[in-house]
Amino acid sequence: MSMTVLFIILYTSILVSAENCSPRRFGEDSNVCVCNATYCDFVTVQIPQDGQFRVYESSISGQRLETKLYDFDKIIKNNIKLYLNFEKKYQTIHGFGGAFTDSTGININTLSDSTKEQLLQSYFGESGSKYNLGRVPIGGTDFSIRPYSLDDTPDDVSLRDFSLAKEDTDYKIPYMKRALKINKELKFLSASWSAPPWMKTNHNYTGFLGFLKKEYYQIYADYLVKFLEDYKNQGLPIWAISTGNEPADVFALNSVHFNDMGWTPATVTKWVVNNLGPTLLNSTSNETIILALDDQRFDLPWYLHAMHNYDNRIDKYISGIAVHWYMDKYFPIELYDRTHTAFPNKFIIMTEACTGSTFWELKKVRLGFWKRGERYIMSIIDDLNHWVTGWVDWNLALDKKGGPNWAKNYVDSAIIVNSETDEFYKQPMYYAIAHFSKFISRGSVRVDLTHHRSIKSVAFITPENTTVIVLYNKNDKPKNVTIVDPNKGNINVMVSKKTIQTIIYRQ
Repeated sequence: MSMTVLFIILYTSILVSAENCSPRRFGEDSNVCVCNATYCDFVTVQIPQDGQFRVYESSISGQRLETKLYDFDKIIKNNIKLYLNFEKKYQTIHGFGGAFTDSTGININTLSDSTKEQLLQSYFGESGSKYNLGRVPIGGTDFSIRPYSLDDTPDDVSLRDFSLAKEDTDYKIPYMKRALKINKELKFLSASWSAPPWMKTNHNYTGFLGFLKKEYYQIYADYLVKFLEDYKNQGLPIWAISTGNEPADVFALNSVHFNDMGWTPATVTKWVVNNLGPTLLNSTSNETIILALDDQRFDLPWYLHAMHNYDNRIDKYISGIAVHWYMDKYFPIELYDRTHTAFPNKFIIMTEACTGSTFWELKKVRLGFWKRGERYIMSIIDDLNHWVTGWVDWNLALDKKGGPNWAKNYVDSAIIVNSETDEFYKQPMYYAIAHFSKFISRGSVRVDLTHHRSIKSVAFITPENTTVIVLYNKNDKPKNVTIVDPNKGNINVMVSKKTIQTIIYRQ
C-alpha cells in the first residue's frame, strides 16, 4: 500500500471523531490545542443562507474557531459603526502559508504516520487552515542541522556536482508533495540564503560583507535555475523565486551568524538583468516569476527606486516585492502605500514572520502564549489594509526548543512538535493565520471598510461570492460593533476582549 493511500485512510478514519480543540494549559493566557494520532480539531467553513451571517471566533479565554449563526438586522444597535463600500476595491490576494524548512521536515519525521497526516491536514486541508502558499529554501538555512549548499565542490564552475541534498529528498519534497495532494491550489515560492561559499567574497556561508563574486554571476543564475528545474521534475513547480533572503544582513556590524549573502540595489539589478532574468526566461521553468528584496520594510520604497534608477530594464523581470516583518514596529506601515503608489504593477507579499526571534525574548518557545498570536493578528490586518497580497509564516513546525537550528537561532512556531508523546500543539499563532487563510481564498479582493480606533478590521469579497470580514478587539473590555452592508443590512456583534472574529456570508 502506498504512503499516500495510507495517509488518506488514516485521515478519513480519524476525521470522523475530530471536532473541537483539545486544550492544554501552560499558564495564564497560554492555551494550545493538542493533536495526536487519533484526535485533532478541524473546522469546515459553513456558508449560511441569504439573510444570515456566520461568525467564527477565537480568543484569549480559549475559544478556537468556535462558530455561531446570526440574522442580519434592520437597525444599527451599536456606537462602533463600520461601513462597507463594495465599489471601492484594492489589491487581489495571493494567499497564506508557511515554510517547508529542513527543521520542519525533521520534526514531522519524528511523528507516526497518522500524526504526520493530522499535521499536514491541519495546515493544508479543507477543514484545516487551507494554506495555499509554501515557501521552500534553496539549499540550507539556519533551520538546518548543518550549513550546506547544493554544490559544495570548490571551483565547480561547470556545476557538474550540483544535486539536490539529502535534506531535499528526506525533509522537504515528501511533505511538499503530500501538501500539494491535499490542496491542489498550493503554490510554492523559494529563496536562497547563500550561494556556495566558493562563489563568495568571504568564502563562507555567513559573515560580514559576504557577496557573490562578479565572475560567478552567471554560474549562480545557472545554479538557481537548476534547482527550479529539479523541483519541477519532482512535480513541484516553483511559482516564484526571490533575489535572495535578507541581503541587508551582511551589512550589520555585528553581522548575523547564520546563512546570508549581500546584495546592493545596483549589484542585484545588474545580476537579474544580465543573468538570472534571461537565464530563467530561456529555461523550462520560465513560468517562475521573480520577487525583489525579500527583506525588511525599512528598505521600501527606496530600494526599488534605486534598482530602477540603476537600470530600468529591471521592470521587465520583477513581478513582486517580498518583505519580512522583523523590524515592522520601527518603521511606518505607510511605506507599503508609498511603494504601491510608486510601483503599482508590482504586488507586495510578506514572506517571513516568526516570534521569539529577538535577543530579549529569552524564552524562544512560549507554548500557548496569546500575545504572540495577537502579534500575528495585528500584523496581518495592518498588512492587508496596506496593499499586501499574501502572508507567509516561517517554519511550519519546530520542536519544544524552537529548532533544530545549526546556528542556535531558535524561534517560536505556529505548531510545536512533541516527538516524545507523538503529538503536536496548535498555538494561538496557528489560529491567528487560520482566521484569514481558511476564509480569504486566492483571488479575493479587499474592499473598503471604514476604520475605528477601538477595533481592527478588514474586508474582502471572494471568488466564491462571499463577503469575509475580520475583526479584532485588542482591548481588555468587550466591544459592540455594527457593520453596515448597503446590500444586506446590519451586522450587530459583540466582540469579547482579546478576540478575533471572522464573519462570512453570501453576497
